[in-house]
Formats: sequence, C-alpha cells, structure tokens
Amino acid sequence: MANDASTVFDVVILGGGSGGYAAALRAAQLGLSVALIEKGELGGTCLHRGCIPTKALLHAAEIADETKEAADFGVLATFQGIDINGVHKYKDDVIAGLYKGLQGLVASRKVTFIQGEGRLSSATSVDVDGQRVEGRHIVLATGSVPKSLPGLTIDGDRIISSDHALKLDRIPKSAVILGGGVIGVEFASVWKSFGVDVTIVEALPHLVPLEDENSSKLLERAFRKRGIKFELKARFSGVEYTETGVRVSTENGKQIDADLLLVAIGRGPVSQGLGYEEAGVAMDRGYVLVDEYMRTNVPTISAVGDLVPTLQLAHVGFAEGILVAERLAGLKAVPIDYDGVPRVTYSNPEVASVGISEAKAVELYGKEKVVTLKYNLAGNGKSKILKTAGEIKLVQVKDGAVVGVHMVGARMGEQVGEAQLIYNWEALPAEVAQLIHAHPTQSEALGEAHLALAGKPLHAHD
Repeated sequence: MANDASTVFDVVILGGGSGGYAAALRAAQLGLSVALIEKGELGGTCLHRGCIPTKALLHAAEIADETKEAADFGVLATFQGIDINGVHKYKDDVIAGLYKGLQGLVASRKVTFIQGEGRLSSATSVDVDGQRVEGRHIVLATGSVPKSLPGLTIDGDRIISSDHALKLDRIPKSAVILGGGVIGVEFASVWKSFGVDVTIVEALPHLVPLEDENSSKLLERAFRKRGIKFELKARFSGVEYTETGVRVSTENGKQIDADLLLVAIGRGPVSQGLGYEEAGVAMDRGYVLVDEYMRTNVPTISAVGDLVPTLQLAHVGFAEGILVAERLAGLKAVPIDYDGVPRVTYSNPEVASVGISEAKAVELYGKEKVVTLKYNLAGNGKSKILKTAGEIKLVQVKDGAVVGVHMVGARMGEQVGEAQLIYNWEALPAEVAQLIHAHPTQSEALGEAHLALAGKPLHAHD
C-alpha cells in the first residue's frame, strides 16, 4: 500500500515501540487506516531492550536469592551458580513469545506495518527507504536510547550501557554503576544476586532521587544490608582502563576499581536527523514539545512516548498513544495526570509509588496542611511469611484525600494498582478503611495503613 501514490493513510506512525504501536492498535480499532513504520523490531525498547528483559533478569535474580536462602524456610537446596547462557535463553524466550503475539495483534488489526528507517519529509509524509508514505496525520514515536556524558565513550565491553548489560555474556566479579536511578538500581540488584561486587555512584543525595525521600532511605538501608555499596553526592570525574578492568574517579577524590562500568544516567530522545526541525516541529534539547493532548505546534503532527518530555515509562507511552488515537478518531480525549501514573523500581526490595511526595505536598499545600502516616510491613502477615521488610507511607491533605502512596518491600509493584485507584479517585482515608482486604495478603497492608490514617488502627500501634 505504501508504494501506491494514491494511498493516503489516516494516520502514519513513525516508531513501533510502546507509544507507537498503542496508537496504531487503538486507531485501527476505531476504524482509521494506519501505517506503522519501524526500523528495528516491533515492540521497541520496552519489549527488546528495557522493561521485559530487565524484569526477566530480576526474576532470575530472585530465584537465585531464594535458592541461597532456602534453608530459612526449611527447604534443602543448594545454589551452584548462575548459568548466564541459560538466563539469556529464558529471557529471550519470554521476549520471543511476546514479540510473536504483538506481531499477530498488529496484523489482526489490519495495520500496515512497514519495516525500514523512516524520516519525516513534510507535515503529512514520511520517507522510508525511497518510499513516501502519506498520512492525514503523523504521530512521532521514535523513542529513546541510553545517554552518556561528554568525553565518556561507551565501548560495549568494559564501559557499557544498559543495552549491552542485557546481553552480557559473562558475570563480572565487580562493577561500578554510574547512576542511582531506576536503571542503575535494578541492575545493581540483579548483579548482586548473581554474585557481583557492586558500587553505585550517584551525584544526587539519594538513590532513586525522584521518589519520596523516605522510600530512598529505606532502599538504601536494604541495599546496605545486601552488601550493595553506593557513593552518594559523588559526581563522576573520569574513567581509565586498567590491566583487567576500569578505574572510576569521582570529583571528591574517590577511585573505584572494577571489571566494568555500567553507564546508567538515563535515556535521551531519538530525534536527530529525522527531519523534525525541518518540518517546523518545536523541540527542546532533542525532545519534541507537545501540549496536554500530545499535539505539537504543527497541526498535523503529534508525538508520544520517550520522545516527549514526560515520564519515560512504557505504560505512559501506551496511554499517550491511546489518547492520540482517540482524539484523531473524534472521541473526547482526557489529558493524562502524570502524578497519577504508577511508578515501580523492580529491585530487591521493590519501590512503588503513585501521587506526589511529602515534599511536593508541602510545597503545594503548606506544611500545616499535610498529614503523613507510615505503616511498617512487620505488622503484615504475608510480608512476614515472605521475610520482607519495608513500609507504606501515605501522604494526605489534612481532612482531605490521599495524594501520595509510597511503598517499599518485596512485591510492592503488585500493590500499586489499588494505590493508583486511591489517588486517582481522590479517596478519603475513611473510605478506603471501609473496604475489606483479604487476609493474609500484602494488599492488606494498604488497608491497614488507611485504617490507621482514619484514626482506627487495627494491627498497628496508635
């Protein structure tokens, strides 16, 4: 169809990652003709180089830890080590199954999938390997890639990005991770479980610095207990090769020797050389600027996903893609409340949150109007069974709704769904306290926390 000069699609989408394919699937579902252009594999970063493979590694790490600790549960088991090739086979099988399913889904929705490197050639067209694909509307969804620092060259061997780390054919004896955000913390967790001596170097005062400070401190305490080292307020100053690895230096004079350096300082947008600026699209530091409906300053062009300066999360990309598709189909689109998006760091322990931090609430409402409550998982039966430590922290506007839920502990990512409903439906503590949670479950901890905040604690001290 793309070769037919008379064909004009309703929507042409450049990029087949989370945001792009979500827009394609929803637009096709709503009766629009759709062309989806992708230079690599359908599914993008999330499926092939991000969410799915990292969580597979994290689950393998969890199995390793459980095997080592089996005697604590009366189970006789022997941990013999990590078969890295076996781990990769497991990870790749997960990816392959999801990839095949996604390909089938796109085909079943009658989306025209075009494999090739696309470039925006006008406000209503994309050129792909010599073809011109015309559309009444263009959606830019070209995603992101790992970032580095000026002068810091990633060689793929001793100095690596997360892309390389996901395919590493060996388990290093030691590693320095530059960056204590989500990516750095998750790899630190995996590698420690695999037997690696890990040190995180973070320039800011805390790990996972975008989370509530209490969550950061709880994670830091857990990491110390696990033997994961970290240097906070430590700005990277350089790295040099040694005979067997690398030596990382910080501005405060610290030097750390290791087998390799993982650069995990975040991801930057893929936008350079793709014709965006030539088409008049407003940009800032490589990001495409959009309004709350994901519209650029060019009427026929929208943008979604990691390409725009919103939360770099696959589920945000899904939501943004769906929003654009529904708007283009004439449905009423509702802007996304990004504070209401659940956020999870899948380390051991997990860090999960929705809503705003205590600091942000104080900034918005004033200190005297903010109420907080901490519920320790030590009082939760299922958490005790799992031998996990952690806490749920609630942030409430005095006499009003809960505006922040912050959780640290094993499997807290599975509890964030209810927390999302609490925040997004502006629930009062007393309303949540009325709900009966199954016992014994970890979800019960959320109920107990709200009982306490409502002034009628059960398994918690007054």
